[in-house]
This record gives sequence, C-alpha cells and structure tokens, in this order.
Amino acid sequence: MIDSWRGLDMMMAIPKNILYVSMLNKAQNAMPLIDLSLSLPARAPDGSATVTLEELRIQNYTGMIFHFLHDSMAGTYIDFPGHIKETADGFDAANYPMEKLFRVEATVIHLDRAGGSGAVTAAELAAACPRPFRGQALVLNALGARRFDAIDWRSVWLGRDARRWIIERNIHLLVSDIYESQALEGVFLDLFGAGITTVCLPINLAALTTPYVRLTALPVRFETVTQLPCRVVAELIEPQIKE
Repeated sequence: MIDSWRGLDMMMAIPKNILYVSMLNKAQNAMPLIDLSLSLPARAPDGSATVTLEELRIQNYTGMIFHFLHDSMAGTYIDFPGHIKETADGFDAANYPMEKLFRVEATVIHLDRAGGSGAVTAAELAAACPRPFRGQALVLNALGARRFDAIDWRSVWLGRDARRWIIERNIHLLVSDIYESQALEGVFLDLFGAGITTVCLPINLAALTTPYVRLTALPVRFETVTQLPCRVVAELIEPQIKE
C-alpha cells in the first residue's frame, strides 16, 4: 500500500482512510488502483445503528456475527436496469454477467461543474472526452474536485442530449457523480432503457489521472436484488509511450 496521491488527498480534504491507492503487479508494470467507494459507517447520521454485533461463544473462542440494518442505497451503490420495473431485463446482482463488471475498460471524462450549474450538455461531454473513446464503460467526473455531497442535491444533472450522447457510446456501465435533477426528468429511465448499469455516489473521481481506466464493480450476489451497495475500484491505464 502506498500513498502516492497524498497531495490530492489533502487538497480534496478527504480523510486518509477513504482514499486508498495500492499497486497491482501485472507482469513488470505496477498499476495504481483507486478506490471509488464510500465506506459504510456503523451508525447513520441520526445516530441509529446500521450494524449490530452479536458475540457467539463457541467452546474456547468467540465468534463475531454482524447484522446489517441499511437500505439498498447505502454508501456507493450499483443500480441494474431492473431497479426500475419498466426497464427490468431479467438480470439482478446474482445473475448479471461478472465479465461485464470486472476490469471493464472505461473512458474518463473530467468537467468542473459548480453546484447549482444545471444540466450538463452533450457538447460539454464531447469537448472533454478523450479521443478515441474506448471501452464499454464511462466514468464521468462532472464536479471536478468536489464530492457529490459538496453541492446542493441534484443541482447538476445529465441533460437530455447528454444522456443521448452517453447512450450512443454503446456502453453498459456508467460511473458518475451526477445523474438526475430535482425535477426527476427520467435520467435513469433513459439509461436503464438502453441497458446501462449505473454506479451512484462514487468518490475520488478526480484522482483518475489517466484518460482510460479499468473498472471493477462487484456487489454481493443477492438473488432478485437490482440495487445494492458495491465496492468499485479503478485501475489506471498508463499511456503507451511511442518510440
């Protein structure tokens, strides 16, 4: 484990236990990993427990058993298209193809939208998008160094033409710090209808310093469940140096 992003960590005022950078040894190349996931606190903001502990004494040792008391939108979470009944495609957390969630190549787009700045447009996405567009996933860092909870809720969102632009990239996975507006304009309905699985409330997107990454987003295999907390990791893809 190394902390090569310490300066960015301080700039974003993210606690050190949230921004994790480690190294994956692949052949002789070390590829940085960025954790895009919120940790789940043991207590909710109102002080109620989200995890309770049961100690089970067995002979000469004590087993620690945990009971979870949170909903499907706890922390960073994944939405399959079946999260909306009308766009259900038969897949859930148990049967969704794991190869569509493991080391999926993604293009990364960075914007710097302030809170309250309204709809993101297709023109903005196209102008900021690395070329060529690569992979079957997209990471959209619309808020720059800001976290999703640093702005007014749903005060920046994906406009209709932006959603169309994303769908036209023929992706099946989207990780973004913005989605819907307060008016509920059908952002998820459009994305799910196009077969796109979404990851909501990611963090550390500004730490993705390469134009392309490999995403892994593996939730627990709950049958029938189409929305649940998820650990999401991005592996930076270093640019190829042409000789």
